[in-house]
Amino acid sequence: MKKTMHYLGPLPLAAALLASVSSFSLPARADVAAAQATYKAKCAGCHGADAKGKEALKTLDWSSDAVQKMTDVELSAIITNGKGKMPPYKTMTADQVKDMVAYIRSLKK
Repeated sequence: MKKTMHYLGPLPLAAALLASVSSFSLPARADVAAAQATYKAKCAGCHGADAKGKEALKTLDWSSDAVQKMTDVELSAIITNGKGKMPPYKTMTADQVKDMVAYIRSLKK
């Protein structure tokens, strides 16, 4: 007995490919809005309501080239471990730190 295969065209193939691609999980997107709320609660006291820094405390403007040129790893380390007078925020989860880095990036001039 001979099996006959029917070619159904590109549409079923495309549907199968789309289904397989959509089954992979996409990387989580940063939650900038949540980070902004965290910023207001934890950071604004020293870095200012607009993240432009406070001259009296010698904190940096987060939109400045100096801050924006830092790598995500450097920013994450500063947030987690502190730097200079800035205290460490060990209570922030990895996702919260990632979100805060995304918030900092959103302030780019």
